[in-house]
Amino acid sequence: MTSATAELALARSVSAQASLRQLELLVRKRVDGLLHGDHQGLIPGSGTDTADGRAYEPGDDVRRIDWNLSARSTSTQVRDTIAERELDTWLVVDGTASLDFGTADHEKRDVAMAAVATFGFLAVGGGNRVGAVVFDDRGIEVVPPRAGVVAVRGLLLKLLRRERAGEGRPSLADALDRAGRLAQRRGLVVAVSDLLAGDTGWDRPMRALASRHDTVVVEVGDPRERDLPPVGFLTLVDPETGRLRDVQTSDARLRARFRAAAEADRDEVRRRVRACGASNLVLSTDRDWTLDVVRFVQARRRRR
Repeated sequence: MTSATAELALARSVSAQASLRQLELLVRKRVDGLLHGDHQGLIPGSGTDTADGRAYEPGDDVRRIDWNLSARSTSTQVRDTIAERELDTWLVVDGTASLDFGTADHEKRDVAMAAVATFGFLAVGGGNRVGAVVFDDRGIEVVPPRAGVVAVRGLLLKLLRRERAGEGRPSLADALDRAGRLAQRRGLVVAVSDLLAGDTGWDRPMRALASRHDTVVVEVGDPRERDLPPVGFLTLVDPETGRLRDVQTSDARLRARFRAAAEADRDEVRRRVRACGASNLVLSTDRDWTLDVVRFVQARRRRR
């Protein structure tokens, strides 16, 4: 290794370490301060030991309906289970070039990394283990699950040090399929991606995961993916394929068609996620992601 290369590697390492410290401080200060309790949030598995029954509420898993108990009462009843401990959490992380985009306060990659950090630190308590399946144009990398905060820090540091992705067509479906083969024990699976229209075929592996695991899809977006500004002639590039397209954004009808198509695409993606049996959390570069995460976790707590 030349001295210049060594200095560059050292600079990247120092920068990654500093970014990791800032990220952990932000997550622990803002998220942990609003979400108290080691086993009341996302992480408890459904368990196998039955607990008390209660009235069905919108959002409850219909598979938990206790028909015998419902027949003896005047309303639909669900049977809760005792939460399991020492569960595995798998993070399926999108590392593709489409996340290197952001027109608001951050790039989508920054928000995705914050989501990974938040779910990692929330999941690791109580002896739980956290692992990851990361995919980009170079293929799929597996980080085996380990217990403890140090393991989450090591995973985040690995992600922060990864080179930016190049052009290519990596597959979320392949990453979900790999996670399904690795996740032998029932636990939590969190997929973090922008779920752009070019990535298809993920329904089957996601449905298979959601049938065995508590599955959350974190969808990361940017306002300019939903609405074009009237800035005149604009050249757009697909970062994953390098394809260019010239657009005249002063055309109000074109902007309206773009907005309608983007809304229809997002609605279809969320419909597919729900049809797979997974929960959907939407984060954006122009919103406070911590508040969105807290609302999501608190809503899940109420359902539990």
